Amino acid sequence: MTGLCTGRVAVVTGAGRGLGRAHALALAAEGARVVVNDLGVGPDGDGGSTGPAQQVVEEIRARGGEAVAHGGDIASAEGAASLVATALDTFGRLDTLVNNAGFLRDRMLVNLTEDDWDAVVRVHLRGHFLPLRHAAAHWRAEAKAGREPVARVVNTSSGAGLSGSVGQAGYSAAKAGILGLTLVAAAELGRYGVQINAIAPAARTRMTEETFAETMAAPEDGGFDAMAPENVSPLVVWLSSASCAGVTGRVFEAEAGRITVMEGWRPGPTARKEVRWTPTEAGEAALGLLAEAGTPQPVYGAR
Repeated sequence: MTGLCTGRVAVVTGAGRGLGRAHALALAAEGARVVVNDLGVGPDGDGGSTGPAQQVVEEIRARGGEAVAHGGDIASAEGAASLVATALDTFGRLDTLVNNAGFLRDRMLVNLTEDDWDAVVRVHLRGHFLPLRHAAAHWRAEAKAGREPVARVVNTSSGAGLSGSVGQAGYSAAKAGILGLTLVAAAELGRYGVQINAIAPAARTRMTEETFAETMAAPEDGGFDAMAPENVSPLVVWLSSASCAGVTGRVFEAEAGRITVMEGWRPGPTARKEVRWTPTEAGEAALGLLAEAGTPQPVYGAR
């Protein structure tokens, strides 16, 4: 290892299993001291246990690293505040926030209940906003006191947030919202030494290994495990370090051995006239523009 994050303190939410666990272990391997947050809930958000977070802490310590567990609900104001306080009280600083926590309650739109919608949006979107707000308040105070931080935030979106996913209206909406949050936060917080980026990972986790069982399966021949969550973590580590200076407000897809910079919504073909369109004219113009435009990326899971 290169010690890319030596001296830094990183908080990782949802770090008891899957991608979050992989990120926490990778950050620790590169020298970071890590706050491992996890509620220990099931894939649908039910239940709860401090066991998964503490187990990751013990793994980090067994490898010579430093870590502490945090079992608070980061989608609550109290839990998010205590998350930041845990880093400051335990390690004396906070340099990186990796927002990763989430769960699924997949339903086709007509079967999706308000409670399921609210629960998914709460953990993904509110669960990004509140830790970011509390971390940002700390970093702003540091900057105003003349101690400008070299702070980093890595948010977790999804291909579902970029292109939509059948049966995942709440999840897709929340993950798209995270992209908007990332762009605004990057613009607002850059003056305080904070860089904020997002990833859209694809990996084998409890949320994907059943839904996409064939795609996510580990190879039986012992070859490269393309869907291992550990494949995503090197990019997260770099985005969490001081080495990514100047990189902010960007979105990266990451899976297997592939990293892609996503370019978001950009203006395509345009039609103009000097007076108001009639509905018929607007429709004819729209069809002409669509004929010129590229084919959109298909919605995930379309059938």
